[in-house]
Amino acid sequence: MKKLSGKTALITGGSSGIGLATARLFHAQGARLIITGRDADSLAQAQQSLGEDVLAVQSDAGKLDDIERLANTVKEHFGSLDILFVNAASAKPTPFESVTEDQFDEIVAVNFKGVFFLIQKTLPLLTKGASVILTTSITNQSATPRFSIYAACKAAQRSLVQSLGVELIARGIRVNAISPGPTDTPGLGRCGVPQEIVEAIRTDLQNRSPLKRFAEPDEIANAALFLARAESSYFVGAELVVDGGFSLLF
Repeated sequence: MKKLSGKTALITGGSSGIGLATARLFHAQGARLIITGRDADSLAQAQQSLGEDVLAVQSDAGKLDDIERLANTVKEHFGSLDILFVNAASAKPTPFESVTEDQFDEIVAVNFKGVFFLIQKTLPLLTKGASVILTTSITNQSATPRFSIYAACKAAQRSLVQSLGVELIARGIRVNAISPGPTDTPGLGRCGVPQEIVEAIRTDLQNRSPLKRFAEPDEIANAALFLARAESSYFVGAELVVDGGFSLLF
C-alpha cells in the first residue's frame, strides 16, 4: 500500500525545487495533491509533469487575498486537508545598509506573515491527525550576511512551529519543521544576483560542507514524507535538520 493513500496534501511553492520534489514523492505515494506557485508557466509545467489529477493554483504566498482564495479552493475541491507543507519562500540577498522598506515588506510577507495566515486560514480544513510542516532553514541559527531579513523570518518560523506545536496538538494537529542546508534548487539563481556571485556563493558553500556538496531536493522531500506520516507521531514542535552536517561547523 502507498504511504499516503487517502491523504490530501497542500504544498505551497510546489512548482520547483524542494516543493516540486516533495509533490512528486507525495503523489507517487498516493496523496491527492494541491500545489501552488506564483509563476503561471512554471506552475503549468509542474502540473503537466505530475499529472492532470493534481490541482495547481496560482497563488502569491505573501498576499492575504490569495491565501483566502487558496483556502476556499481547497475546501471546494477536497473539503479537508491531512497534510499542509508550508514551503514557499523568497530571498533577495542585500547588504543591510541597502535594504528598502519595500524589500523588507515583501520578504516578510512571503516568509512569515503569509506563513502565519496560511496556517490560520486552512486550520478549519485540517483533520484530526493532520501534519503541518514548515520549511525553515539553517540560516535561522547562523550568521548569514546579506540575508538578514530572510534569516530572521526563518527564525520566526522556528518559534512559530514551537508555539503552534503546543497550541494545536490538543486538536490532534502536529506542527513541525524541516531545516534544510544548502540545496540544489533554482532559487539562488533567481535572486537577482549576478551569476558570478551566485557561483562564488555555491563554491564557498560546497567547500564548507562536510559532504562537499549541496543536498538534492529529493533528500529534503524524504524528510517531509517522514513528518507527513504517522510514523512521526511523537514529533511535536520539532525542527528536523537536514543539512549534511553543515551546521555542525558553525
